[in-house]
Amino acid sequence: MKNFKPVHLFSAILTFILLAGFTLLQAQDAPDVGPHPAQPLKAMESHIGNLTGHSHDAVMEYRRYCVGCHGEAGDGQGENTPWLDPKPRNFTLATFKCRSTLTGTLPLDSDLYNSIARGFTNSNMPIWNTLTNQERADLVAMIKTFSPRWEKEKPGDPIKIPAEPPVTIQSISHGKALFTKLECWKCHGPQGKGDGPSASTLTDSQDNPIRPYNFAAGKDDSRFKCGSTNEDIYKIFMTGLDGTPMPSFNDTISPNDAWDLVHFLRTLQVHRKSKENDALKAAGGAIPPYVEKSEAPSASPERAAGGGK
Repeated sequence: MKNFKPVHLFSAILTFILLAGFTLLQAQDAPDVGPHPAQPLKAMESHIGNLTGHSHDAVMEYRRYCVGCHGEAGDGQGENTPWLDPKPRNFTLATFKCRSTLTGTLPLDSDLYNSIARGFTNSNMPIWNTLTNQERADLVAMIKTFSPRWEKEKPGDPIKIPAEPPVTIQSISHGKALFTKLECWKCHGPQGKGDGPSASTLTDSQDNPIRPYNFAAGKDDSRFKCGSTNEDIYKIFMTGLDGTPMPSFNDTISPNDAWDLVHFLRTLQVHRKSKENDALKAAGGAIPPYVEKSEAPSASPERAAGGGK
């Protein structure tokens, strides 16, 4: 004991503390091994017209048709995901491109219902016309189980779509001016080929590369992500495609402006038979420069008072 120095005692205590801390750290880092009990499925409903969908009734359909891409947890991480471009929708974020509601809000149940039926062009999401209406409604309810947003928020109010005005060369000309002013060409390209200077840099909200729509490739059977009609294009302008660089222009342009832009974009589909291309052909095939409408000159004081010569 006489030879046992204090420094040795200190070293022994320090070693004991380090070993105890290392053992505790190992215990904290150890994973929770073994099977975990399955989480109970949330009971959610969807309402589309007279149809009421139930999440519990869609379990088998989701596993059969959807889980390979969208994953068991609805997070878009199914076994097929590494080979898919664009990537499957992550339902846990509750962010959807195709809506009739304003940007940042949840879609209507009918929006999701229509998306399942329509599918998404230029993607691996097919048209699910093999499903019954009830099965689609049940799947909408199932989709809503993956995000807590559906429990805390209500869908947004649908936008109002005014009647489409007549297609004229003046409308097309104004739409062309708006296409330039709003810098749509930076993504979609001057001829609408999806080759604008920003096209190669675009990513979605999860940093996945995303390509702008190529209008020029459109033919008579062409579709957009969210439909194929002029109303569908109008809706895209006013709601935006959430989760993508395509913004909403609801606070930027008027309804008439939006319709003029629709009419111009149809002329970019040079291989498509349309009333817009008919109007362009009747005008000689060239879009005239747009001239801003100016106020009519006011009458002189003399004429206003009836004192003209």
